[in-house]
Amino acid sequence: MPSAPSVSSSITVRLQVEARPTAVSELTTAIEQTGGIVSALDVTASGHERISVDVTVATRGESHAEEIVEALRVLHGVVVDRVSDRTFLLHLGGKLSIESKVPIRNRDDLSMIYTPGVARVCEAIAAHPEDARRLTIKRNTIAVVTDGSAVLGLGDIGPLASLPVMEGKAALFKRFADIDAFPIALDTQDTDEIVRTVKAIAPVFAGINLEDISAPRCFEIERRLRAELDIPVFHDDQHGAAIVALAALTNALKVVGKDLAEVRIVLSGAGAAGTAVLKLLLAAGAHDVVVADVEGVIHPDRPGLSPALAWTAISTNPRRVSGTLVEALVGADVFIGVSAPNILSGDDVATMAPDSIVFAMANPTPEVDPVEAAQHAAIVGTGRSDFANQINNVLAFPGVFRGLLDAQSHKITDTMLLAAARALASTIHEDQLNPTYIVPSVFNPEVTTVVAAAVEAAARAEEAATPTV
Repeated sequence: MPSAPSVSSSITVRLQVEARPTAVSELTTAIEQTGGIVSALDVTASGHERISVDVTVATRGESHAEEIVEALRVLHGVVVDRVSDRTFLLHLGGKLSIESKVPIRNRDDLSMIYTPGVARVCEAIAAHPEDARRLTIKRNTIAVVTDGSAVLGLGDIGPLASLPVMEGKAALFKRFADIDAFPIALDTQDTDEIVRTVKAIAPVFAGINLEDISAPRCFEIERRLRAELDIPVFHDDQHGAAIVALAALTNALKVVGKDLAEVRIVLSGAGAAGTAVLKLLLAAGAHDVVVADVEGVIHPDRPGLSPALAWTAISTNPRRVSGTLVEALVGADVFIGVSAPNILSGDDVATMAPDSIVFAMANPTPEVDPVEAAQHAAIVGTGRSDFANQINNVLAFPGVFRGLLDAQSHKITDTMLLAAARALASTIHEDQLNPTYIVPSVFNPEVTTVVAAAVEAAARAEEAATPTV
């Protein structure tokens, strides 16, 4: 699917232009003829003979941006001064900073914030470790931990190159849930070392958000950390995707008048996200789920079935479907993709049941062209922001962690994940639902508060139900 010009690949070009009546129209025409979109044009200085102009243009990427700049260079009387990539400018110096919440104005402040007064607080925490949540940053701070092995759609780019993503995740935590998150990029992909390192730094944090760690190592890392830490551990690539997908499906099924327990679901992808989506679907009451990976439909008798897929094989596919993903799709009510781009066509979607639902969540290129899918499916959702029904993890993780921190929870469970999904779905009221609006905007002010309240209530209920040893 060819990409459209996007603000994420926008540039600002500073130009010196002859001051003639047609100057501006010549600039905009040249840009539009090369497929760019002018989003701003500002005259920054003016003289009798020349003007200085800043033109901001949405492009399809670096090569397209270069093509646009070259088209401007050849215009008569135009000199290109400099070209700035707006996304890179935004990242200069990083996106995060640390600042003190209290002023340090004089010796009195210094003696309370640091020595000698701070010693009294240290002694109080040593005597009562639970007070750390009340008297330190632990109360509202989580670690965003990665090894850089599965970053977005970029793959194994390493910890250093993963930092811009981890910084962005921390910024989203602050923006949407007022949580202080810190990026931790580990220079190892050894499972034992990652577990050991996260355990060693855990005293500072009230929760751990695992991010962009490749499967199947991510499963063991999460399982072991959950067992060995007294703070919640949440792998967003798994559980964030699962929460939002279930919320979107809950509302989509209402629109088409179908029931989760009765629909046939085909799930493409058996990695971290796919497995988490599957488990939450089953926990929510789905029965007929067929899972496919790159080798076709997963079932117990598939030759050479990986041991890592044994649970999936025995827990799904009650009709014992076999063959390819395309074959499994025939007659299905729902397709959920968390796998690879362009593996289906509009014709494949046409073989699904009437009033079908398609969630093609691979990013940045979905499993099927959303425009083609929409010609045959009743509802289409993707992970992209330039189509309706964006299934975006940011709808889940800020509220989930806000609820966990407010409850001072020591764990996270499927009950809490289901509560988050149901709460997220509820933010769209019955009279608002339609095929193009089944998930709220990430800027909907209700989302974080509603999800947080549901998670907090579920966490407190589980805590109250847990016998005291």
